[in-house]
Amino acid sequence: MIHVYTGNGKGKTTAAIGLAIRAYGRKKRVKIIQFMKKGDYGEIMALKKLGIDVEQFGRAEFVDRDKPERGDIELAEKALARALAVLPLCDLLVLDEINVAIDYRLIKLEDALELMEKAKNIELVLTGRYAKEEIVEKADYVTEMREIKHPYRRGIEGREGIEF
Repeated sequence: MIHVYTGNGKGKTTAAIGLAIRAYGRKKRVKIIQFMKKGDYGEIMALKKLGIDVEQFGRAEFVDRDKPERGDIELAEKALARALAVLPLCDLLVLDEINVAIDYRLIKLEDALELMEKAKNIELVLTGRYAKEEIVEKADYVTEMREIKHPYRRGIEGREGIEF
């Protein structure tokens, strides 16, 4: 089945990782591909210790939504190609921040929809804000995280081990 975690609230990647850990604990073949991310976040360090494979396709810098660099587009296209390549080798595949990559026009919506069509007999998880209606319609589970209150709004920066 296809899962989507979207919305402007915190916890989309965390929810996907929780599902990945549950599946891995049940001896499922798990793969996580991150779009637009690069770095040793706390969850990446923990997943590596558990033996869950994570591949990152991004830069440490933020992508300019209005003018993405060619390198950002190339990394997102590589992530999508990698997802297609590993699809038959997984029981659960997480495509973290793919919705943002689509919204920023780093990859085409049609290509993501095609990948969803090919995801037979596996659990496919798509995370990130701005999930397109076509993605939502095709999904079996859709959860929207909604920010109600966040310390960032009070000027408090992200904290190690909590936000990253």
